[in-house]
Amino acid sequence: MSGEVKLSRRRFLKYAAGTAGALVIGIGTVEAAERPVPLALLGDAWAQVGPYIRVAADGRTFIGVRDPDNGEGTATSLARIIADEMDADWNRVVVEYLGLGIEKGNGEPKFTYGRQRSGDATSIPAAWADLRQAGALARWLLLQAAARRLGVPAEQLRGEGGMAVAADGRRISYGDLASAAAGIDAPATPPPVKAAERYTLIGQPAGDIDARAVVTGALRYAADESIGEPLIAVLARCPYPGGSLDGADRDAAGKVEGVFAVVDVTPEQGQAPGMAAQAPAIAVIARDTWAALKGREALKATWKPGQATEPSAGDLEKKALALFDDDTATPSTVRNDGDVATARKKAARALESTYVQPWVAHATAETPNCLVRLDPDTSITIVAATQSPRQVYAVVQRMTGFGPDQVYIRVPRGGGGFGRRLESDYIAEAVAIAQAKKPQEIQNRPVRVLWTRDDDLAHDYYRPFAVHRLNASLDKKKAIVGWHQRMASPSVLAGRATPPDRLWQSELVPDALPAGLVPNYRSDYYPLDSLLARGEWRGSPHVTPTFASESFIDELAHAVGANPLDYRLQMLGDARQLPYNGRGGPIDTARMANVLKLAADKLDWSRWLRSENGLGIACAYVFGTYVAHAIEVAPTQDGIDIHRVVCVADVGRAVNPLGLAAQLEGATLDALSTALNLAITVKDGKVQQAGFKDYPVSATQPMPYEVETVIVPSTADPAGASVIGMPSAAPALANAVFRATAVRVRRLPLLRELARLR
Repeated sequence: MSGEVKLSRRRFLKYAAGTAGALVIGIGTVEAAERPVPLALLGDAWAQVGPYIRVAADGRTFIGVRDPDNGEGTATSLARIIADEMDADWNRVVVEYLGLGIEKGNGEPKFTYGRQRSGDATSIPAAWADLRQAGALARWLLLQAAARRLGVPAEQLRGEGGMAVAADGRRISYGDLASAAAGIDAPATPPPVKAAERYTLIGQPAGDIDARAVVTGALRYAADESIGEPLIAVLARCPYPGGSLDGADRDAAGKVEGVFAVVDVTPEQGQAPGMAAQAPAIAVIARDTWAALKGREALKATWKPGQATEPSAGDLEKKALALFDDDTATPSTVRNDGDVATARKKAARALESTYVQPWVAHATAETPNCLVRLDPDTSITIVAATQSPRQVYAVVQRMTGFGPDQVYIRVPRGGGGFGRRLESDYIAEAVAIAQAKKPQEIQNRPVRVLWTRDDDLAHDYYRPFAVHRLNASLDKKKAIVGWHQRMASPSVLAGRATPPDRLWQSELVPDALPAGLVPNYRSDYYPLDSLLARGEWRGSPHVTPTFASESFIDELAHAVGANPLDYRLQMLGDARQLPYNGRGGPIDTARMANVLKLAADKLDWSRWLRSENGLGIACAYVFGTYVAHAIEVAPTQDGIDIHRVVCVADVGRAVNPLGLAAQLEGATLDALSTALNLAITVKDGKVQQAGFKDYPVSATQPMPYEVETVIVPSTADPAGASVIGMPSAAPALANAVFRATAVRVRRLPLLRELARLR
């Protein structure tokens, strides 16, 4: 982690451990004179500790972060947890992205950095205790060294801004103490971590470590990285799921100036989605991107569908509705409290609505890409933005047969993930191209596989199309006493070794509100067949069900003449803990009510009934966090103006409030853009979208004029936050649109449906 010498991970560790004058702390080891320390030193969960800490003789502190950062701000937050605990000078901290940590262990791969995964709001919660312990160890060693230098007990010293400070004001920099600290025996038990009142970095706003490089264009994303002079490969892929090649002019492509080879890429059979190339393809390998694209154009590849044809959204909707109406259909019952049928029979009033949401793509700013260098007999190096380095290793190891000491995976910062980079199809393509027989002069040269935007939209792992039917039973006091929700969609888990009766797990959360608030509650799931690839999407599995349920609650409030805010607060009832078997539970109804009231207050909800504009509100509980959106819109002749958006979140302790606010704002805008305009459509068995012209991610209008975020102060342990701004934004928007236009939008994208209904 020297910052000046670029070495492979294994060479780096050897180099760092042998550097004079430095204190280096790794996972379960204090690498001083290469002396091992008991693994228990870093706590019971030591295997999950990702970073290394290196205090250099010049006073700089190098901190390695294990989890990939694709714009979530993970690298900044994880590094600040360690830096705060060890009292480092943040201005002298250098943050390094770590590649996959892997080595041999009893014949099996040993993942030395732990889980290494991002984008599912787990990075900070999973690392919170362990990273503080690693920082506390560094501080303890440095203060022990200072105590010997100053002749005072270590208990009378404190760390402050990269210094050991004595009660009499004497100071010694960590850099001057590093060498001595490296020679001190480790404590028998883990040093205590700081009390929260002593935090100096945690809870304070900090800009992203890469912010300046991002805005100046200096940041090297995965697509900018290089190994030597790599060749460029682009692929012509079959547009029909399950289809095959009809014909291609390989000779014409090979004659294009700069094209070196044309090779076939055939998906491996029997692999789970995301673990192999997604479609049959022909790769054109060239000296540069232009030549590769011209070669692909010259291929004039044609394709034919398979025996089965991908249905349109209309066909899927008809199938879903037929299943809902078929008393003989057997859905998976996700949750079943009380007796919804009896509640419906006894109800003073019953209401029912159906909501439809389209396929949507990730459309990451940086399209999938992978740089690979294969030395057939010795090793393989992969450079790629990924959210799951361990899955990348699984794909590479299966395809090459190499062991842990032969696979090198570098993970630069990526330009957006949102779940797309949890899949490794583009990695498999790159490895297959590297392995393919090519002209001798280029056989072992590095190759970079690049995806164009049309590649990205036509071969994504989409958020599934979904249909929801909800019915509610109300008593004479207008309270909800029965709730039955049915959802039909093509499950993300299909083909991923998941039992048929558990396919709902990627689509629904059993304990998501209003479960637990209604005495008679049932949730059913119906899987739909589809050939399109599906994958995790920002906020899944909360996003699509929350749009339906929070919109429906708004409908119920309107039906009984209630204020939507008051109606939700009445549903939440007295402060209590609701059982929640998912990550982050239980649900604290008081915290949920608090974010709702704060969002409403910020938007001046007292205007709800008399405002010329429409005010809408919605809330969600996501992975241990509480979030609410309140939105104000005004109708226009051709749509709506979104005047203001307020997002309030309670995530527990906010490690970096500025980074959290950025995540909330970004997710809110992403959710609104998706709800307003975006849909992937299928016609004649293939995806129709090929670029932003027909997949119009919003840049300006009709996006909001103002987005305000409010972070609730909390002393609870931090929860993840990269996805939490998604679920409640779209229903809050739809609810505001109803107040402004009297049109209830139950089908997305919203602007298209609003124009149809007005």
